[in-house]
Amino acid sequence: MTAHSIVLQELPADLQRERLPKHVAVIMDGNGRWAKRRGMPRFMGHRRGVDALKDLLRCCRDWGIEALTAYAFSTENWGRPLEEVEFLMTLFERVLRQELREMMEENVRIRFVGNLNALPRSLQVEIEKSMEETAGNQGIQFTVATNYGGRQEILQACRAIAQQVQQGHLNPDEIDETLFEQHLYTTGICDPDLLIRTSGEMRLSNFLLWQLAYGEIYVTDTLWPDFDRHEFHQALSAYQQRERRFGKV
Repeated sequence: MTAHSIVLQELPADLQRERLPKHVAVIMDGNGRWAKRRGMPRFMGHRRGVDALKDLLRCCRDWGIEALTAYAFSTENWGRPLEEVEFLMTLFERVLRQELREMMEENVRIRFVGNLNALPRSLQVEIEKSMEETAGNQGIQFTVATNYGGRQEILQACRAIAQQVQQGHLNPDEIDETLFEQHLYTTGICDPDLLIRTSGEMRLSNFLLWQLAYGEIYVTDTLWPDFDRHEFHQALSAYQQRERRFGKV
């Protein structure tokens, strides 16, 4: 944890509590580059990235933000070197086992979204356990997008709805946004108000394509392992300076 993170335990005075985003989503980019710049193997960047995510989750809780969604592993990430993919799967599993007790103590509700059936079975077991045990918690909603792809999510929703129409259970005229959203991985979770992407990349990378239709986007050159509470403060400051019109005047 950095000095900035230690200082900013309370909501900074220049932020208006009533104008905070209810839901923040993050694309955690730059772990590998962070490690490379320090002459370390890539997996060290992923380990440090977990620490950054844990601190951001607690920061959201401390500052009164209701929901945080993190892009942990995309459907495209399977194309990375096998050694790195296997390390990530093991890291996810180990972190879940180690952090479950703290999530319970801190009243966190965790949920995983994506095609979870393609993950290693041992990881699926830890995911199911963590979601079941935290389901009754009333604190921050923490959503982890794992083996997630926005296009794939939309396609699977279309297939599910088409099947209902084909079976005569649904009239096409009944299909609206509300019904469509009920078939997304994220059903029951409010859309993000703010998307933060680190490492300076200016793209969505197949993340929450439907849900981010009117989300504000904030990009920082900071690599994810270095994203701390001071950086989050800057992102929220930028968010509160924007006028959200949702297509209206």
